[in-house]
Amino acid sequence: MAERGGQRHRYNGAAVTLESLRQRIDDLDEELVRLLNERASCALEIGQIKKTMGWPMYQPEREAEVLRRVRAASVAGGGPLGPEAIARLFERIIDEARGLELKAMR
Repeated sequence: MAERGGQRHRYNGAAVTLESLRQRIDDLDEELVRLLNERASCALEIGQIKKTMGWPMYQPEREAEVLRRVRAASVAGGGPLGPEAIARLFERIIDEARGLELKAMR
């Protein structure tokens, strides 16, 4: 049955509305933002450490390792986003983190 407005349907065995699902997405988005900013703070610290140690900012082997790990996590988790979709998202996250590391190294 099609849902409109406050009509209920089943999701994970519970009756839910469109509004409740959208609220769940909003809550998840806020959590993602918090986690991404926490990750970004770590990237800034990593940039400072690399600068102090004289290490190069770009470390392709580390990026490849992260992408392998998140692809595997996607397969293990069995969610609707496949490993390549997850890898594309993380490529963008890594790109932003690399920019933060570069700023920290200046």
